[in-house]
Amino acid sequence: MELLLIRHAEPVRIPPGRTGGAPADPPLTPTGQTQAARLAAWWRPGEIDHVVTSPLARAHQTAEPLAERLGLDLEVIDGLREYDAAADHYLPVEELRARGDDRWRAMVEGRWEDYGGEDPGAFTARVRAVLGGLVTAHPGRRVAVVCHGGVINVYLADVLGLPRPLWFEPAYTSVSRVRANRDGVRSVVSVNETAHLDATRDGVGEAAG
Repeated sequence: MELLLIRHAEPVRIPPGRTGGAPADPPLTPTGQTQAARLAAWWRPGEIDHVVTSPLARAHQTAEPLAERLGLDLEVIDGLREYDAAADHYLPVEELRARGDDRWRAMVEGRWEDYGGEDPGAFTARVRAVLGGLVTAHPGRRVAVVCHGGVINVYLADVLGLPRPLWFEPAYTSVSRVRANRDGVRSVVSVNETAHLDATRDGVGEAAG
């Protein structure tokens, strides 16, 4: 079977202190909505057999147009939520990296609990179990998994035997492919595909700048 690991589209930025301590769950920006539409237009009915999503708004809103385009029901899996889902803010990774924010260093160094995140080992085990369950449940099928950068990073790192849980930055709505079977054999086919952001079969939106 084949897993299509899809990062959500661009979400709204939520600085610390705006949620009153409640977990931040940003929706998509207008740009993110266009990215989600391009992703959906890239696939035709019959090319994907099942679509699952994280329960967080940015992933769910990315997955909805895809499932609708394919004529499939959308399955929500709580175990696909991001490692920092309980944090009271959402700041884009590219912003944190550009300004050398300690949150960025904490991400890279695995100090996720410093900013309301989950223990990296526990998170990796959760992701491995959820995606392993999909492999078992959908033999011979292609399953789209709309989730988060951390989920994609730790799963690919696990497949490749990499020591760092976060090792690359998936683009918004990028697709990374993993082939897997129920005997535990897995292989990475592609990482960070983004062709749909420049040209879709249905010509959704303008060419990406």
